[in-house]
Amino acid sequence: MVVDDVSERFDLIIVGGGPAGLAAGLYAARMNLRAVLVDRGPLGGQLLNTELIEDYPGFESILGAELATKMGDHARKFGLDVREFQTVRELDVEPDGTKVARLEDGPELRAPAAILAAGGLPRRLGVPGEAEFQGRGVSYCAVCDGAFFKGQELAVVGGGDAALEEGDFLTRYASKVYVIHRRDQFRAQPLLQERARANPKMAFVLNAQVREIRGDDKVTGVRYVQDGVERELPVGGVFIFIGFVPNSGLVKPHVDHDSGGYLVTDRDLQTSIPGLWAVGDVRAQLTKQIATAVGDGTTAAVAASQYLDRLRDAERRAATQAV
Repeated sequence: MVVDDVSERFDLIIVGGGPAGLAAGLYAARMNLRAVLVDRGPLGGQLLNTELIEDYPGFESILGAELATKMGDHARKFGLDVREFQTVRELDVEPDGTKVARLEDGPELRAPAAILAAGGLPRRLGVPGEAEFQGRGVSYCAVCDGAFFKGQELAVVGGGDAALEEGDFLTRYASKVYVIHRRDQFRAQPLLQERARANPKMAFVLNAQVREIRGDDKVTGVRYVQDGVERELPVGGVFIFIGFVPNSGLVKPHVDHDSGGYLVTDRDLQTSIPGLWAVGDVRAQLTKQIATAVGDGTTAAVAASQYLDRLRDAERRAATQAV
């Protein structure tokens, strides 16, 4: 509902269209809340950067983009107002508790409650050459860019699930994929480690710290230190998977967070700001999986609905007492 030229009012604002945000939107719409979901890109979040998903219950194997489409269609079916390709500049909280999503382009969105499902951005290595060669051999998305490196030798930096999954995916195109990890063992799930080690196109460089990404017009190699010895690996591309930086900075007022910037929540996923929930990769939690993100979104939507009911009850009591 348009209130004036510069703002629209809703019951609930959801910032982020990944699995957590879409689950929240689905449940909010099913509970007849006037909910709006805003995402800076197309729906799906990190699903769009994952080629094949094999650990989401109910789907033995499904493409990430396909699951994103199914989730988006499901939420829209129940009437969720979806705003794709609209960037939220900041999420503010007014003195009366109203949540205000200020967009880069478009009206302000206002509601008594909000769910932050904004995920994060790839963590950078912070070494020379990384920024200079981004888009010219440095990438943070194998699904997006892998096909540009057919027949080349590549380096993957990282030791978690993403590094081994994406490294395995890159062997579809690359002649060889070297996984460089700073520790002596990987943090990835045992199944992913077994799959990677069984892949003849994958090799592993452990106890190694990347110092520089080198090149001319594009990437030509990686310089790293291993066991105190400086080495260089000639590669045509470097794919970096060392985690994410949460987009918790979108919240303008102070909100409790841990040392990594992940928002701290209670058991209902509410933050230290009443009426503001954090779900998915933006909050502090043990795992960052699609299944847990969907659970987060569900919990937050139900909690938000109950919160709105309490606000309405308080308003009705105040109105009765005034009479």
